[in-house]
Amino acid sequence: MNKIKMSLLRGVCQTPAYAAYEQGFFRAEGLDVEIEVAATAWLVPHKLTAGDCQFAVMPWTRVAAAQGHPFVLLAGSGYEEAAMVMRPGTTEAQVRRVAIPLRGGIKDLTALGLIRSLGWKDIDILRQPSGDGAIIAFFGQGVDAASMVEPYATMMELLGVGRVIRRTGDLWKGAPGCALTTTVAFKQSAPDIVAGVVRAFVRGAAFVRQQPDHAAEVAARYIGIHPRFIRAALDKNQPNPDALRNQAAMDQILALMADLGYVEGPCSGFADLSFLDSAQAWLAGTPPAKAATGLTRPAKKRAPSRPAAQS
Repeated sequence: MNKIKMSLLRGVCQTPAYAAYEQGFFRAEGLDVEIEVAATAWLVPHKLTAGDCQFAVMPWTRVAAAQGHPFVLLAGSGYEEAAMVMRPGTTEAQVRRVAIPLRGGIKDLTALGLIRSLGWKDIDILRQPSGDGAIIAFFGQGVDAASMVEPYATMMELLGVGRVIRRTGDLWKGAPGCALTTTVAFKQSAPDIVAGVVRAFVRGAAFVRQQPDHAAEVAARYIGIHPRFIRAALDKNQPNPDALRNQAAMDQILALMADLGYVEGPCSGFADLSFLDSAQAWLAGTPPAKAATGLTRPAKKRAPSRPAAQS
């Protein structure tokens, strides 16, 4: 068994990894995976660069904005995952204070994009150190609206304390959110392990899609809320490994990041979807097509040869 560590967060976008671990998909690839749930997304890049973990499911925007591009995206997961939630009894015109997490993630970018599209010009933005902080500020009635991911947006609606007024997809159709990530160095040094992780992850995403009731039970142990909220959220939002193929949406988000000063100049070379191509072909029982040499955006790097399936 190859021992690796994976850093996860809490949300629907993380469910493929939860399922891959709990259903034994990682072990089927000869991988002894240790899971750690990080307190907040901005801690994860340091964990990767420090070698505290080899893989993470983290916002793709943080990968694109990382100086020196030390990380590489391997497969999508989050898909149109953030939502703007408003307190009941409040109209859009009455919103004066909005809670959003620290800059750089899809919750932040969705919120700022929606604030512009809704014409909210004279509002107070309450920055919180994490998505949890924004949720607490909203639940504690310290703000009129907040940006959050699933399953929390659905949970607010079911509890009667909030209603979703817009989602990421209303701004950027098909936009990715958190994605399976490793470092460029680890991808180059251990391509067979990377291939196994991606295969297990894609199997996990298929499990969530095919068995949402069971997936909600599994996810509840990591997210910490009742499975019924997660199950309801999966009816509205599911992880999608192909989310990173939505280049038009990604380019729009990168343009907003540049306008906000989050990135300087064009961003490219931060994704390699050849492992995803091979995993999907392997799961479909067809041989993977040969890919052109180079990183995705726009070219794809050739995947390692497909190993025999493990049981």
